[in-house]
Amino acid sequence: MHAHSIPASELPLFSIPATQRTVPALLRLRAERMGDAPLFSDRNTHYTGQQTLHRAAASASRLSRAGIKRGDRVALLCTNRHEFLDMVLGCGWLGAIVVPINTASRGAQLQHILCNSQASLLVVETDLTPLLADVDLGATAVQQAWLIQGQEAAQTLAVSTCDLPALGDYCEPADIGPGDTLAILYTSGTSGPSKGVQCPHAQFYWWGIYTASKLGMKPDDVLYTCLPMFHTNALNTFFQALVSDACMVVDKRFSASRFFDNLYETGATITYLLGAMVPILLSKPETAAEKLHKTRIALGPGVPEQFHSQFLERCRMHLLDGFGSTETNYVMGRGIQEQRNGYMGRVSEGFEALVVDEHDNPLPDGEVGELLLRADEPYAFALGYYGQPDKTVETWKNLWFHTGDRVVRDADGYYRFVDRLKDMIRRRGENISSYEVEQALASHPAVHTVAVYAAKSELAEDEVMAMIVLRPDCTVSCEELLQHCERRLPYFAVPRFIEFAQVLPTTENGKIQKFALRDRGIGPDTWDREKAGYQVRR
Repeated sequence: MHAHSIPASELPLFSIPATQRTVPALLRLRAERMGDAPLFSDRNTHYTGQQTLHRAAASASRLSRAGIKRGDRVALLCTNRHEFLDMVLGCGWLGAIVVPINTASRGAQLQHILCNSQASLLVVETDLTPLLADVDLGATAVQQAWLIQGQEAAQTLAVSTCDLPALGDYCEPADIGPGDTLAILYTSGTSGPSKGVQCPHAQFYWWGIYTASKLGMKPDDVLYTCLPMFHTNALNTFFQALVSDACMVVDKRFSASRFFDNLYETGATITYLLGAMVPILLSKPETAAEKLHKTRIALGPGVPEQFHSQFLERCRMHLLDGFGSTETNYVMGRGIQEQRNGYMGRVSEGFEALVVDEHDNPLPDGEVGELLLRADEPYAFALGYYGQPDKTVETWKNLWFHTGDRVVRDADGYYRFVDRLKDMIRRRGENISSYEVEQALASHPAVHTVAVYAAKSELAEDEVMAMIVLRPDCTVSCEELLQHCERRLPYFAVPRFIEFAQVLPTTENGKIQKFALRDRGIGPDTWDREKAGYQVRR
């Protein structure tokens, strides 16, 4: 199948004035161009471009009627469904700021997000209200909660609560600029709590433009994603559809057994995968559905290079690699025709990159250093971290975004990922803060000291490993520790590997040497929950 990229200049909304790189302007332009063409579907509810425009305005009116004003934060705890998009676009129309929350968040992490964002309204799916059981809403700025009806009845919340109100009447959009914040997306910190990334309207516009260009999007394309919309990957897929005259279709979750059936049923021509999803799909028995779909390409960052050709041959679908982050954009990658397996790609047009030493001095090709990034266009990157100016200054030091990733650039301008400077674990598309896992484990009365770090698995990605020193005369089983974690952590952050030690390696200053633990990896005394048959509660 043809899977070439196209120049960004060929996309319908590439040449619009900078002032129109906002949600209201983009929705109006799409409605004027292709108002009756489909734009969004959650497979139960379907919107045309014109309907999406009116729902955004009506959703803004609903928020305004409840006292939400420009700049107010609205927390959103919801799965992939049309109400999620209504709330995002309503905030964008009104000038409010949406705070989508990972539905796997628990305990202290969820408390931190609600406190840090200072959201005054919480919109939550009834099925997800049990997640708030260990959250002290009285210690947050939340004044009211709206319930989106799911399969289960809502649990009682300690704030004024009502069912999701009806949409309001059409209202004119606020005077919004491309640099105004549309969303605060929380990404796991490496040495502390999650950081709220302030993403402006124009950043989503440029996500749409650059990704649509690399994927070679056309007006009749159907973009299918089962990735969660509370992450930038799926959220900016809507903007890809918006700027390319395509249609976005979402499912609630990834199903390896149903994935190719879903592609066929939705008529998908482009889809989205994460690194571990490809080996999972290839591990399943072949089915006829793998050959029936019309999907020509999948955006699949982080897929191990050995799986690319196998996936293309078996599933008739190209895998496009690339590099980006919540704070940045699609900064690396040049389309399938220029892709080199095992490399992140070349720097995309519209961005600059440096490989530097510890003092931010540029390094020559072939030497490993930290990757720094910068955008040519205003507001193509995030504005900083909400309520954490010190972290913003630290990360955007010397006017370059410091990724914390160690890379090497070859003579042809291709970048290859080496490892992370940051103490962060990447598992199944989720960033996991080792600090937050350590805090959960350290709260167990039997634990004296703990170090959490990444260990490699058979899927060629990070798994969470914990090395634990117990208090004198204390004993605890690995299963008990996991049960302790399940109420305090997202399911994906619960450790897979646990090992007990008498002492942890430290520096002369007493800091734990995690690099030594990472280099050691899994040993003969390491307990593996998967081999033990332990199932983590979701």
